[in-house]
Amino acid sequence: MARYDTVIKNGTIVEGTGLPRFNGDIAIKNGHIAKIGKIDAKDADQVLDADGLIVAPGFVDLHTHYDAQLHWDPYCTISGWHGVTSVAIGNCGFGFAPAKKELRERLLLMMTRTEQIPYDSMVEGMGLDWDWETLPEWMDHLDRLPKGINVLTYVPMNPVMVHAMGLEAAKSGEPATPEQLAEMKRIINEGMDAGMMGISVQRLGKHSLQADFDGTPMPTDCMDDGDLLALAGVLAERGDGFIQTIQAQDGDPLRGGGKRDLEFVEKLAEAAQRPILYNVVAAVDDHPEAHLRSLEWLADCNARGLRIYGQGLTVRSPFQFTLEDWNLYDSSPAWNEATLGTTEERLKKLADPEIRKRMIDEDETLITLGVGGPIAGLKVQATPDHPELEKYHGRTIGDIARDENKHPVDAMLDIGVAGELKVLYRTQDIASVDPVKAGELCRDQHVIPGISDGGAHTKFFTGGSYTTDMLTWLVRDTGEMTLEDAHYHLSYLPAQAAGFMDRGFLREGAPADIVIYDLENLKRVPEVDYEVAHDFPAGEWRRIQRAEGYRWIMVNGTVTFIDGECTGETPGNLIRMNQWDNMSMAAE
Repeated sequence: MARYDTVIKNGTIVEGTGLPRFNGDIAIKNGHIAKIGKIDAKDADQVLDADGLIVAPGFVDLHTHYDAQLHWDPYCTISGWHGVTSVAIGNCGFGFAPAKKELRERLLLMMTRTEQIPYDSMVEGMGLDWDWETLPEWMDHLDRLPKGINVLTYVPMNPVMVHAMGLEAAKSGEPATPEQLAEMKRIINEGMDAGMMGISVQRLGKHSLQADFDGTPMPTDCMDDGDLLALAGVLAERGDGFIQTIQAQDGDPLRGGGKRDLEFVEKLAEAAQRPILYNVVAAVDDHPEAHLRSLEWLADCNARGLRIYGQGLTVRSPFQFTLEDWNLYDSSPAWNEATLGTTEERLKKLADPEIRKRMIDEDETLITLGVGGPIAGLKVQATPDHPELEKYHGRTIGDIARDENKHPVDAMLDIGVAGELKVLYRTQDIASVDPVKAGELCRDQHVIPGISDGGAHTKFFTGGSYTTDMLTWLVRDTGEMTLEDAHYHLSYLPAQAAGFMDRGFLREGAPADIVIYDLENLKRVPEVDYEVAHDFPAGEWRRIQRAEGYRWIMVNGTVTFIDGECTGETPGNLIRMNQWDNMSMAAE
């Protein structure tokens, strides 16, 4: 019998903590790294020849929405294609537990507009005969699902509020009663006792960018400050956990943004006495100093003992959308109203001169903040079944508006309505394409790159490719990051910040979550635009980017992908926080 299950031979090992790369071998036994050094290939049942390849820890993605997709896609693609071996779900306060039976469909509907997850796919892929109601039952349900990736989850505050307060009260913006607050604390403790990693909350105000299915804000968007601070105190009492929060952006009065929002995040960190993952920090080409101000704030907070990390939006990707299902101008009340309803209802409203006037009156810099730049910068990418509109192909809305003497909003909507809402628009890249700015952001010790939103915005966006984009763009092509620093930020930092201490690095005794790749030939496929895949339940489609150059991807010592092809193995675990002795399994 061989001494090891697998030996990875002759690789360039980047172990994740920032230490220099070195050449060596890695032996794997029972899903864990048994030895790093010089290892005889004869001692293994399986040998992976990594000569000329990089061997590194699997990537850790703390911002995904695979809560539904995990039920029909064990590998959480597109993340699983791009070397991610552990994902956090339950972000932004969105999730499916706790869930009273009579509220199941309502919780599904909550995910349709805010995260653009197709309702019919969720019904077919998850069903409505759920075997959970409480958070511990949800965790047991996740445990039973076959997984090709490791999964951990936040306590999502929207269903918690609805469960404890009722839907109407939860969405009222009024403080919880003492009894309701006590119930929410009990639910959070119950979930964290079952291994959940902390709490997540979206707070985007009454004109939320990510609204409920009916256009109204989500419960947490208008959540009372005092209630959230009291719930953060649960983490302080426990001495464990992590808070993920997305806040209204500075300078955005429609959503209440400004200095007070950063001050509240500081209060949240003080109340929790635990790490905060703050969304979002980004380098933006139109505002060249914005990311530097964010980095200064993060450094100042940490110098004062407030453990606040910025979640960096770093991927070079646009949104591609049609007005059939676009919703990411929802922070504008007029756009929110006009893009609700059936296709027929949308067509009528988007052609209405009075509604259009309100859409124009609401400053475009507000309604497009963080979602691909001004409307004038949109490019017309396709006009299906409407040859009379082909003259607009490849042109920006700004150019068309000037030529036709129109406001850009009118130019965009005239084309969209004429094309029966099937016209495909392409935004600018949603983050900076300047490698110097992106490098400054991604190198910072307080920034965790990658708001992938994996599993969400499936018809618009492929943020799950951020890992491949960072390695190719910022490491290989521009040298703005070293390979060691990139892997530190992609694996070690997110794992350690979130509190699962045994992953994110290559070390004897650690679980063998490993990527083995060819840096010179690594790439996103397609690189610029997206592929359309009809691979969701109920015949639904999504936009995807695959990857080339990952020779092997391993989860807990088992290969899940070889050269982009899935092996069918499902070795992923549900990671229950504070429920294990980090290295004891390896020692057995």
